[in-house]
Amino acid sequence: MSKVFIDTNIIIDLLAKRQEYAETAEVFSLGDKGALTLLISSLSISHLHYILRKLIGDKTRSALQDLELIVQIASVDSSTIKLALYDESFTDFEDAIQYHCAAEHEADVIITRNLRDFKDTKIPVMTSSQFINSLAR
Repeated sequence: MSKVFIDTNIIIDLLAKRQEYAETAEVFSLGDKGALTLLISSLSISHLHYILRKLIGDKTRSALQDLELIVQIASVDSSTIKLALYDESFTDFEDAIQYHCAAEHEADVIITRNLRDFKDTKIPVMTSSQFINSLAR
């Protein structure tokens, strides 16, 4: 079974029904059925709450509770932070944290909307659409 690390922007796409919603919903459906292990970083939860509160209001906590039922929350600890702090291949610190969290938890792929933010990584990086298309092959 594949371990799929989900970047924060993909979860926002799903819960706020934004860009690539159908493909993102399909990824989460596969996770819900047990065909994939979906990982998100613990850092994402606070970011999601802050952003979704503005987009979906009072439904935010319930949406996060539903999300928690189908994903594994991967911890961000001091090791993750140290790796991200010294990784100069990332210009965005939050992306460095996400990447090192995915690596420490042995993700097979990272799904994000911002492919250019994850250049030269050891873990394959795809959009939701690319990931779904790769499964069809």
